[in-house]
Formats: sequence, C-alpha cells, structure tokens
Amino acid sequence: MDNSAYSFLFSALAFVLGAVVGSFLNVCVYRLPLDLSVNQPRRSFCPACKKPIPWHQNLPLISWLALRGRCANCGSKIAFRYFAVELITAVLFLAIWQCFSWPMAIAYWIFVSLLIVGTFIDFEHFIIPDQVTIGGTVAGLVASLAVPELMSTDSHIVAVIRSALAAVLGYVILWMVLEAGKFAFGKKRIRFDAPTSFTWTRRGEDADLLVGEERSLWSDYFARENDRLVLYCDEAKIDHRTYGDATLEFHYNRVAIGKQETALDEVNEISGVLRELQIPREAMGRGDLKFLAAIGAFLGWRAVLFSVFAGSLLGSLIGLITLLVGKRVWSAKLPFGPYLAFGAVSWLFFGEAFVRWYLGLLSPG
Repeated sequence: MDNSAYSFLFSALAFVLGAVVGSFLNVCVYRLPLDLSVNQPRRSFCPACKKPIPWHQNLPLISWLALRGRCANCGSKIAFRYFAVELITAVLFLAIWQCFSWPMAIAYWIFVSLLIVGTFIDFEHFIIPDQVTIGGTVAGLVASLAVPELMSTDSHIVAVIRSALAAVLGYVILWMVLEAGKFAFGKKRIRFDAPTSFTWTRRGEDADLLVGEERSLWSDYFARENDRLVLYCDEAKIDHRTYGDATLEFHYNRVAIGKQETALDEVNEISGVLRELQIPREAMGRGDLKFLAAIGAFLGWRAVLFSVFAGSLLGSLIGLITLLVGKRVWSAKLPFGPYLAFGAVSWLFFGEAFVRWYLGLLSPG
C-alpha cells in the first residue's frame, strides 16, 4: 500500500472517529446543563418520548439524514444541532489530523471537543459548565506536560509552566474586562413609550419576570449580591398589598419600597404598571473567564490575546447585524463563549500565518 493510500485511510478514520465523538458530544450538550449523567443511561434517548434509541438508528450523520431529522418511535423532530455537532467534529478531527503530528492531533482533538460542547451549551443555555472550563484547563495542563510541542518547547516542565501562565493570563484578562465593564456599563435604564404591565411570579426557587411581552428568568439579573433591579411604577401590588406611584428596589432575595422591605421568599406574586426600569448587567458571564483559561492552557498566551481580539470582533459584527436586521429586545443576551471558541479555532489553524502577516505590516522592509 503506497503513502497516498495510507494517508487516505487514516484521514477517513479521523473523519469517522470525529463523527462518533460528535455523537457523544451531543449527549454532553444535552445532559450537562440538566445535571444528568453522561454515562447513565448509557444509550441515547429521544428528548421527546424518552425512548432509548437502538444502535442502528443512532449512526453518526447517517441516521439523522436517513430518518429526516425525526424520531423513529414518536416522529418528533430531532434538532439539526445533532447533525451539525457530528459534522463539525468530524471535519475538525480530519483537519487537525492533516495539519499536525499525531501526538499534537490527539491533544487538539480533546481541545476542540471541549470547545464544541461549550459553544453549543452557551448558545442554548447561556452558561459554560465547569466540566468544560475547569476540566478543560486541567486537560490543557496535562496535555502540555505530555506533549510539550503544544507550548513550542522540548521541556515538559517548561511546557506545563507556560500552559499554567497562559491559563492565568486568559482568566485575568477577561476578569479585568468584566470588572471594567461593570463599573462603566453596569446599569441600563429603559424608559417605555407607554405605561407597561409587569408580573413577578415565583417558580420554585426562582421566579419569572414578565414585562410587557418579554419574559425572563429572575436569577439572570443577579450575578452579584449587590446588584439591584429598580422598577419605577405608577402602581404596584405585592400579594394583597397595593401601592400607588411606587419605586420597587429589588435585590436577589428581597424587595424594598421606601424603608419597607419584604423577603421574596414570603411573596408569591408582584404585579403592577411601570413606566421605567433599571437593570443590572454584566459584560460577560464568569464561565467565559474560565473558558479562556482553558484555551490558554492548550494553546498558549498568544492564542489568548488572539481569541479575545477575534472573538470581540466577530461578536461586534454579529451584534451590529442583529441591530440592522431587526430591533433587539432590551432583555436579550449574547453568549461570548462561541466567539472565543471561534478565535481559538482560527488561531489553531491560522495563528502562525496571522503573526507573520502582522509582523510584515510592522516591518515591510
């Protein structure tokens, strides 16, 4: 068998392996945010009818196409995301295999798997689980120790030190951005064109906030204990107590009207009509800090800087497009993790070319 045949065989195996791993990543994307075990039950099941899926209906890429994106048992639609994750993972595994030595390829396969899980969970739930971020940082340190080429050195000790320093740099950079953003833009005031009804309704340990037609989860507004959400109301009602022309100042666990405070644990519903509100906001979630630390642990300090730059640029473009295409609602959120992942993957394949291009701009001679 000649070299071209070997190359084709191993490339095909890399693609198939990526598709199989992508099938498992779908399990992680679905189960981790719900605090479900990724091992039990061992077999995948339909999200709608919960029936276990037999192996011949769970073939990566093939089954989704053959079943036209529907469950064979109940006919419910299976999201395109399942096919997309398998295809993206397969393509990335193939590209990595063709671009890097096999020890580096194995490390980068682990890395892009973490990026994919973090990206799709962040898109859907606006969180990045610690299993991805903290676990990814630890995996990056171990990978750098085992494969020092990841940190551009032959020394295992130097590699793990560089990996750790890059992880710290990634965390600290976004922490400074987070704190600066909170200081400068930590409050957003919204004035409504007309008096608008609102309802705060308890839902277990959390609550729903409905303002006009926009519904949001109460806990989303309170990343810190000192965050406040202020409602300027024409009228308000807390359970059976009625107030006119009142300012409701909410903390995560209590509401105050003037000097009178009420614990939210004692309240089932708050409603009324408001003309203005002030919401607390964060520049990003703290999961993004740990996500960038994991990127640094695998790719080094230059990738940290590039990921922040590329992710911010892409995020700004997407934000601008959403404003041009249609009006963004006041409570809308944009996940930053996927943009960091985009920057990391871009660096993985094009980072060195980017550095050479940039240095050429600085010294064209």
